Amino acid sequence: MTKIDYRQATFLISAAHSKQFPADEGKEVAFVGRSNSGKSSALNTLTDHKNLARTSKTPGRTQLINFFTLDTEHRLVDLPGYGFAKAPIEAQKKWISVINHYLKHRESLAGIILLMDIRHPFMDFDTKMIEWSQEQNIPLHILLSKADKLAFGKQKAAYLQVKKEIGDNPLVTVQLFSSLKKIGLDDLKKQMGIWFS
Repeated sequence: MTKIDYRQATFLISAAHSKQFPADEGKEVAFVGRSNSGKSSALNTLTDHKNLARTSKTPGRTQLINFFTLDTEHRLVDLPGYGFAKAPIEAQKKWISVINHYLKHRESLAGIILLMDIRHPFMDFDTKMIEWSQEQNIPLHILLSKADKLAFGKQKAAYLQVKKEIGDNPLVTVQLFSSLKKIGLDDLKKQMGIWFS
């Protein structure tokens, strides 16, 4: 398993379309989730940076694909949030097309981290992402984010329910996560280390 120092993360480029993507080499892990799922906070917690990924009170502010370098071989990718983004429909369609292109054609994509708010799992977008990852044979790891918002018993119940929904699928894994309390941070690093190996 590859050991990565995530604190070394530095911003590389924001891409509005595929021509702006960095060279398709090495390995990268993409973070994706509905607006307000806690995706930016998870990236900031993972890298121990306060503002690596912009968190916003207005969901859906991330409108570009943001690439971050970890070292010469490894990158993190922050994909635009889906959901109640305050953006014109045309702009949203454009993001979706860029994301689709990235997910279908990116050779260096080693795995996808899908953030789901533990209180509202399996919204339409979450289900589509899981289906897509299976079609493309790309491993997907679900972070049940904001776990600190629930008592321990309810966390466990939500986790078991999601495990049941996923079924016996070797490509999809799940864990509890909280950026605020750093619940599950070591498990996340372990999963990413496997993908980066």
